[in-house]
Amino acid sequence: QVQLVESGGGLVQVGGSLRLSCSVSGRDVSGSIMSWFRQAPGKDRDFVAYLGKNGKTRLYPDSVKGRFNISRENVKNEVYLQMSALKPEDTAVYYCALSEREPKIWLRLPRDDEYDYWGQGTQVTVSS
Repeated sequence: QVQLVESGGGLVQVGGSLRLSCSVSGRDVSGSIMSWFRQAPGKDRDFVAYLGKNGKTRLYPDSVKGRFNISRENVKNEVYLQMSALKPEDTAVYYCALSEREPKIWLRLPRDDEYDYWGQGTQVTVSS
């Protein structure tokens, strides 16, 4: 059984930083395609960060590029999202996701319907 559990969310001021963690069981992150998505109230769930199986290929939308970084720790079987220079528009519930097939990243950024397993989410609130 695959389980993803996020942690690390909270309240932070504009310009601050947070690191989200995703603890994975039932799959090795070293061989998995992992991503982060987020969903603000009343909006669709949006792609935030992608990490390929090789642990090197990373993708971000323009809205977070240069501010967010996705990484993994194979020994702990965890994936992280380091967020800096946070803005009020980053406020959302952040979800960790695992895909068992490669999203069509040669065409576009990953979509949420390409992911098989999801965590319960962690709230990030950026106050101005």
